[in-house]
Order: sequence, then structure tokens, then C-alpha cells
Amino acid sequence: MSNMKLKMGMIGGGKNAFIGAVHRMAAGIDGHIELCCGALSSDPLVAKESGELLGLPKERVYTSYQEMIKRESELPPHDRMNFVSIVTPNFAHFEPAMMALEYGFHVVLEKPMTFTLEQALMLQKKVEETGLMLCVTYTYAAYPMVKQARQLVRDGQLGTIRKIMVEYPQGWLSKMIENGLSLAFWRTDPEKSGKSGCMGDIGTHAAHLAEYISGLKITKMCADLQTFVAGRKLEDDGNILLGFENGATGVLSASQVAAGEENALKIRIYGENGGLEWNQQDANTLLFKQLDAPTQVFRAGQKYLSASAKHNIRLPAGHPEGYIEAFANIYRNFAVSLLTTMQGITPTEEDMDFPTVVDGVRGMKFLETVIASGKSEQKWTDFLN
Repeated sequence: MSNMKLKMGMIGGGKNAFIGAVHRMAAGIDGHIELCCGALSSDPLVAKESGELLGLPKERVYTSYQEMIKRESELPPHDRMNFVSIVTPNFAHFEPAMMALEYGFHVVLEKPMTFTLEQALMLQKKVEETGLMLCVTYTYAAYPMVKQARQLVRDGQLGTIRKIMVEYPQGWLSKMIENGLSLAFWRTDPEKSGKSGCMGDIGTHAAHLAEYISGLKITKMCADLQTFVAGRKLEDDGNILLGFENGATGVLSASQVAAGEENALKIRIYGENGGLEWNQQDANTLLFKQLDAPTQVFRAGQKYLSASAKHNIRLPAGHPEGYIEAFANIYRNFAVSLLTTMQGITPTEEDMDFPTVVDGVRGMKFLETVIASGKSEQKWTDFLN
């Protein structure tokens, strides 16, 4: 692969935006990507101020995504952006992503992928028509020890999977803070977030992780959704019984009103011969619990890990890697896959291991099924096909 860098445009993520800064840091870690332009806010003044703070050329700081996509497409191929990263709230994902694809630009998109399932299916169709790449940032699947867990399942170390338990408790929305914090406001507003609050924000991460590590698809669910904070418009807590395609059962619990919790995503998967346990707050450790042998402790950075895990490790053993590095793994894999493809080279399996439009559509189907199940009087609701 040559030393060519990909040029990234960004939609959203202006000054004081949490996730935009995360994307920029992650994209820049490996040296494959440079930010070249942006429509960083729907407020023209904020957009210009943000571009200035980031050191972007004035002529490539745009006040709307429409202007950015159109004007970038008119630049010579070696000058224009190669892809766009969209880090806006949920309601503002679809239109810029669709326009970018229509103008020939690849896309990196925050989750959930769109505001509605219909929009997600339209994006999937456009990706298939154009042959362009679309990456969805399901971050937690990019941790090295998650890759190791997936490989242990693939190698049959657990035997037939029987039980999957995934939990994602947070406590930051335990009080009504929407009116004073924009980060909370749009996530709890159905006009901006969509049909779901807690499940759309963090439950979809848990579901993706369960399917990614186990290799099994959810086929049915029984959901109990609650809104504990008075006056809140969307659910802030939920518990779901899951059924998987091989007959395995599962439980998914997600809450943003678990007072005292920070970001305690945890997954346990049990097969006939043993189980796995991974906790995002101790991300460098994976436990392999065997039926008739002592528990094995896998640690990031060690030589005994799988090729997939090693591919996503950045530091020697004992040096903690976390959220930014996992995010960077997604960007690196996406970038290397795109760069090699542009040069007529087939990307490796490890490089192609990032969430795509297929995962994005699956996430939207998960949310549709969760909401339908939560409203249903029947015990089980089939996962939407």
C-alpha cells in the first residue's frame, strides 16, 4: 500500500461536540486520514468558528452539508475529499449520507445508522448500487479482546452456544437533565433521536456485540421498556429476553438510570464446554471459564492471541488501550480497505473487519422489533426480517 492519505470531510462535530472530537482523534491516530473540510454545524457562525479552531482552510469550511458535498465534488479528484464522516444527531444522518453516496463519496456514519428503518434500507440499496463503502461505528466490536472472544467462539472452544447475557448500565440520565445539556436533550427527544431512547443509544451496541462475538443472529425477543424519569419522552431503561437462531437464549439489559454506573458494558457467553466474560471498563482482559479446568485470563498485547486480536492491538502488554483506540481500529480498517481497493489490491480479512451498512440495517431492525415487543401483549415478538 502506498503512503497516500485519505481526505476526510466531516458533517457535524463542531466545537463542544463530544463525539465529533472522538472521531477526529480516532481518524488521525494511524496517519492514513487527514481532515480536509467540514460542515461542522447547522449554525453558520459555529461552523465557521469550528473550522477555524481546527485549522481548516477558509474556503473548505462550509455552512451546510449540501454545499460541502457539491463543492467538493467539483474539485479535481486529487484535491477533493475521499469520504465523509457524519457525526450529527440521529435525525440528521440519512439525507447527508444519501447525498454523499449519490455524489460518489464513501461514508462513515454514527449509530444508529438512520432515523427510520425505511431510510436504512434505502441507504443499503444505494450502497449496493454504487459499490461505495459505508462504515457504521459500532465501537465496542473493535476492542482487541472482543476480537479474541469472537475467535475463541469460531474455533469451537466453547462448544455449542447456549446462553448470552449482555448488560449496558449507565447512570447519567438518572435525573431530568435534558433542559440544561444538549447531549441529553436530543437523545431523549423523539423528534431527533427516533422511536427509542436508551435502546437506540446503547441497547443497539449491546445487541451488535452479542451477535458479533457469538456469530448468532437474534430471532425473537420479549421486551420490557420503562421510562423512570417523569416527563421524559422516551424509554430510559429496558430488559429483553432473547432467542437466537441455534436455540440459544439470552438476556439484554440496558439502562441510563442506573445511578452510580459509568459505562459498564459487559458480556458473558456460555457454551456447553465453557464461557467468556468481557467488561468494557477492563477492556484489556478476557476471561475464558472452562467446565473442567481453571479459568484462563487472556490479556491484550500477548503473543498467544489470535491474528484478529493482534491486528487491533497498538501497544505492548500492560499499556491500557481503550475507547479512542477501539474507535481508531474502525477508522484504520476502513481506511486501509478503501486505500487498497483504490489501488486494485484485495483487502485482508482483518482489514475488512469493520461494521458496514448491513450492520446498520440490522441495528435499525433491532430497534423496530424492541419497540414493537415492548408495546405487544404477546410474550414473544419475531425479529424483523
